[in-house]
Amino acid sequence: MGQDRTTDTFDDYAALLASSSITGRRLSRTELEPLREFGEEAAGDGSTLRSLIVQHIAEIRAAWPGLPGTPDDVLSAVQQTVEALCEGYERAQRFAVRQQEAARREFIDDLLYGRSDLGRLAERAERFGLQLSHAHAVAVAQGPAPYAEGDSVPRRVERAVIGRFGERRILLTTKEGLLVCVAPGDQTDVLTYFARQAYAATDGGRTAIGRTHRGAGGVVHSYEEARSALDLAGRLELEEPVLHASNLLVYPVLTRDRQAMADLVRTTLGPLLAARGGPEPFLQTLTAYFDAGCVAAEAARRLALSVRALTYRLERIHQLTGSDPTDPRHRYTLQTAVIGARLLNWPEQKL
Repeated sequence: MGQDRTTDTFDDYAALLASSSITGRRLSRTELEPLREFGEEAAGDGSTLRSLIVQHIAEIRAAWPGLPGTPDDVLSAVQQTVEALCEGYERAQRFAVRQQEAARREFIDDLLYGRSDLGRLAERAERFGLQLSHAHAVAVAQGPAPYAEGDSVPRRVERAVIGRFGERRILLTTKEGLLVCVAPGDQTDVLTYFARQAYAATDGGRTAIGRTHRGAGGVVHSYEEARSALDLAGRLELEEPVLHASNLLVYPVLTRDRQAMADLVRTTLGPLLAARGGPEPFLQTLTAYFDAGCVAAEAARRLALSVRALTYRLERIHQLTGSDPTDPRHRYTLQTAVIGARLLNWPEQKL
């Protein structure tokens, strides 16, 4: 704060105290506005609220002997002026926080969508503790309900992660209802811990972790891999609470030629449409059977069926499709077709 401005403000302030303490009246909002502006400017200049109040009290002590009115009237006026100074100071801080949050949100949007010049993006990233010249990986958590900035769950997860690892060049945020964590690629323990905390905070949900990639474009790539892994988990009804994109690379390969996959599903599983009750019970049976390593007893347990009922379904699938799930020669074709059906949302979606 400039010395001339401080002197002028507090000269006016002493006169204001004298005017108020004579009558004991409350100061008007118009009279207090210069003090609010002074507090706002002090915050903008980098002064602390503590130093502002200390200076304010010093001026009161200097002016007190010459102030008319009772001590109670003077203290009432002092209380109003202190409140005005604090209000102005806090107003400036709230504005600064909103500006910083807006800049942070804009940076996150540009970072995760790759919408900015990479050089400029790297410069901005340093303000938020990221060094984009290094490798990073991204984890994305999906909860029972969409996450929003400022919700209790994101705050709880952030406190846990930062409390465990410190800042450590970690960025946590929410995006489109998901909780996102960006961490250095050589610190995968951060993302694993983040996944555990996100699961514990909601007693459920799922987290996908993208592969490590270098540069600003690498963050986008890892983020998209994590998002795709969550989508795959939903379609394939995967139960794992933590998914690694590196373990799911076969699925994008399978769907790269969508027409070929659609032909496989129609040819291999299409006859199940003629079954009583439709193909869904048979798709569930095949999924459980393959997930159980083709062990009938384990598959029956997972489906809450008797082994005899499971065996009947497998025989019925053989009759309808011509492919025997228990025959290793047919098994790979059937399993690939079942995966394709889930990925293409068949039979709900016509092929």
